[in-house]
Amino acid sequence: MIDYYTPTAEFYDLVGGQHWAHSDPALASALTGTDTGHGPVLDLGAGTGRATDVIARVLPDAHILAVEPSPAMRTALTSRVVRSEDLRPRVTVVAASAQEVELPERLSAAVICGVVGYLDPEERAELWGRLLPRLPEGAPVVVELMALRTPQPVAPMRIARQRLGEQEYEAWLTGEPCGPDRMRWSATWRVLRGGKVVREVDVTHEWYTFGIEDLAAETGLTAKQLTPELGVLIR
Repeated sequence: MIDYYTPTAEFYDLVGGQHWAHSDPALASALTGTDTGHGPVLDLGAGTGRATDVIARVLPDAHILAVEPSPAMRTALTSRVVRSEDLRPRVTVVAASAQEVELPERLSAAVICGVVGYLDPEERAELWGRLLPRLPEGAPVVVELMALRTPQPVAPMRIARQRLGEQEYEAWLTGEPCGPDRMRWSATWRVLRGGKVVREVDVTHEWYTFGIEDLAAETGLTAKQLTPELGVLIR
């Protein structure tokens, strides 16, 4: 699996505030009331641990299986966990991709962020086939979407900006179709000091387009869109 995140892991928490300001409350709402007695909660694509924090806060009795393949992102995730007396005994960090992770026999819920669009239809079907039978009836599966159900050109746009000390950090995104069900996204991360760009990192990746309706059709589950970037499937 290609690691798209190591080159930009240092920026991830700096510029994600606007996105998380909308997604964190929606994620919390979707998980509230989940019975955690069936098994751990799967955090697939845990990144630096933002969703892990939300899961732990909303479900204080839950054990969490945090799966992250990128070494740089996993470093931040492990650092977040080890600094927290609450998270240390509850979060197991696993280095694996969605295609290769070994799942426990039973799970109480699943959160899947930054993952599904990297999987082709056959890989998604394989993931659903392994994941869904491990969940009890009524369990939520929260999935991050990309806000585009079909490929279309996306003009360059600044999606985030954050100041840290004497520097400002910006994230820019542009996209173009690269197939009937696929987008090529180009992200640029800029570090500015005194209004001058002192460093720039560019990353390009491809993402399969889908909407919450497509995931409902693939899984046979009831689906609800929570925000433009987040949906929930109910087992």
